[in-house]
Amino acid sequence: MIDFQSYHDLLDLYASYAAAVDSADWETWPEFFVDDGTYRLQPRENHDRGLPLCLLALESKAMIRDRVYGVKETMYHDPYYQRHIVGTPRVLSVRTEDGVEIVEAEANYLVVRTKRDGVSEVFNAGYYRDVIVRTPEGLRFRSRLCVYDTEMIPNSLIYPI
Repeated sequence: MIDFQSYHDLLDLYASYAAAVDSADWETWPEFFVDDGTYRLQPRENHDRGLPLCLLALESKAMIRDRVYGVKETMYHDPYYQRHIVGTPRVLSVRTEDGVEIVEAEANYLVVRTKRDGVSEVFNAGYYRDVIVRTPEGLRFRSRLCVYDTEMIPNSLIYPI
């Protein structure tokens, strides 16, 4: 069971994450993770079969920062906006390990992409499966697994899901 304040903190984490990536606040994105936090983007077919292959696997906050550098400095693409629509998180478990609160949660998401000279389209849909820890700075992701339903991602994946 999770108390009201902790659930409110969880809702704020999910909303703040979506706001940061939707507003292209790339410097903030790594700060949602603990130092050894992971971010993975995996097709549902592989996830359901227990296959480890991911489209993107970042194994630490340092790797997430490297991705930010790539997004800002080295990747050339047709610019677009994205908008995350995130469902209400469902708490799967809450436990304490070595005095640290750990929450496992999942939420559905939908990412809409709008090219600056085009129409809005569904870019990616799936669910987040997260392990979240309470730190002195607030809740942070220990791991964020984005399991996407879409078999093919149009063009390429530039921005975080």
